[in-house]
Amino acid sequence: MFLVVPLLLAVTATAQAAQPAVGLGTANSFAVLGGSTITNTGPTVINGDLGVSPGGAITGFPPGIVNGTVHAADAVAAQAQSDLTVAYNDAAGRGPAVLLPGDLGGLILTPGVYNSPSSLLLTGDVTLDAQGDPNAVFIFQVGSTLTTASNSRVLLANGAQACNVFWQIGGSATFGTGTAFIGNILSLQSITFNTRASLQGRALARNGAVTLDTNPIKRGDCAPGTTPGGGGIVPGGPPGPGGKAPGPHGAALLTTVPRTVAMTVARFGTSRCVTGRFRALVSGLFIRRVTFMLDGHSIGTLSGKPPFEVLVRSLGGIHKLSARVSFTDGTRSRDISFRFRACAQKTRPTPHPPRFTG
Repeated sequence: MFLVVPLLLAVTATAQAAQPAVGLGTANSFAVLGGSTITNTGPTVINGDLGVSPGGAITGFPPGIVNGTVHAADAVAAQAQSDLTVAYNDAAGRGPAVLLPGDLGGLILTPGVYNSPSSLLLTGDVTLDAQGDPNAVFIFQVGSTLTTASNSRVLLANGAQACNVFWQIGGSATFGTGTAFIGNILSLQSITFNTRASLQGRALARNGAVTLDTNPIKRGDCAPGTTPGGGGIVPGGPPGPGGKAPGPHGAALLTTVPRTVAMTVARFGTSRCVTGRFRALVSGLFIRRVTFMLDGHSIGTLSGKPPFEVLVRSLGGIHKLSARVSFTDGTRSRDISFRFRACAQKTRPTPHPPRFTG
């Protein structure tokens, strides 16, 4: 049994658009590229080129291993830094973008551009769902710092590739112990990997240092037969004037309020559970209608301006909340969903009448 009370809030949101990949130029061959220094502790393994420019100091190799070419303040590293600057500015200028909450934990994101105007956290898991398109592109714009908690993860689903994930960081990036991170990190300042944090992608710092500590880092190349870019929220879109295809700009993001629920939502396979009630929220732009369903049962259709909220109460067990979203701009309708485990409700003992003893 469950009870869902639909609510509608009229708040303006931003949107994401179909995007090509960010071109990395000669920085593409690097797994790690620093601006000032590169320092390593422990048996780090780097699969890809390692370089630094304009600084020239690279320490800790060995014991670290580089399965690639090392470039310390040479012409190759300098050109890679120049190309990195172009790529960084390209990623920073993409849009329109969906505004992110402060913590990515528990989110399932479709291709497009996402923006956090200040700092961004990752606690737990975030899933990047390519929806069957191996060329789909994800771009994250972070105004200040990116920080991950210990053992947090970026997960790829339905064809998503590390080569098409880009993190443009306006400050520094710090990855907690045991973090499993994915994507191309384009950082204005430093990049720090704590012990056993791993990366499938690239760690590219424009001005600061790259600090490593027993980290497996594998350059994220695209699978044979696919190319960076070409994807978006959904392919296609109605042709515009003169035969140009503007591409769809519709965007939809399903998350929870309060954000603390997201950690439980993302880990329903464990013993953790959602206590009491919470709100599920769909935000985005060019949304025509949202139909919410709980465990396959329609519980209401909302239209108007996003975001749209539902208040969810449920008895114990695993449940699935989904939203069917249609758009006004030619973006194909899509289903977004998450599963969660609801805590079993405590039952009060039934009082018994006093026993007759006469």
